[in-house]
Amino acid sequence: MNGIDAVVFDLGNVLVRVDEALGAGRLAARTGKSRDEVERYFYGTPHATEFALGKVTRWVFYRTVARDLGFDGPYEEFARIWAEVFTPIPPMIALAESLKGRVPRVLLSNTNVIHIEHILENFPFLSDFDNQILSHEVGLLKPDEAIYRLALKRCGLTAERTVFIDDLLANVEGARRVGMQAIHHQTPEQTRQELTKLGIKSI
Repeated sequence: MNGIDAVVFDLGNVLVRVDEALGAGRLAARTGKSRDEVERYFYGTPHATEFALGKVTRWVFYRTVARDLGFDGPYEEFARIWAEVFTPIPPMIALAESLKGRVPRVLLSNTNVIHIEHILENFPFLSDFDNQILSHEVGLLKPDEAIYRLALKRCGLTAERTVFIDDLLANVEGARRVGMQAIHHQTPEQTRQELTKLGIKSI
């Protein structure tokens, strides 16, 4: 395939769409705060980042957020609010599935245990990926160069023969700094065309 050994996919806004405002709005409705207040809370505190790095458990994260925002519901309700913010992106899912058995597919995502459990349950095609590098499991976040190097080492890949796809330019640039080929995903058709130029044709 023209020197490409594997395709590494970001998850959010590449394979599934993320609507963080939806979760913030639901939390706002349950706490009496405005959506802007909830969003400012998450942007202004380290809690979501620590959760994505695996530094705190789901229970600590839940109790901390519930205390700070005045959420009085059980963990199960909180987890649903936190996790039900994803919808599939069918053209990208079809692209990824068309590569199955033809080239290894790796998932590389900044995520957390609540999100990934929900995603794997509701989007089972991801379980077919050849490998998954998840931030909360490895204690690293994109665009830290270390997470790309870890992904390459764990999957037995060389940087220049691996292509990485992400919607955030900073993450794309992080991959390029370690020598990976990378696509700044903007639309399914654009990403499909760029993969084709690299010799990886989807079905």
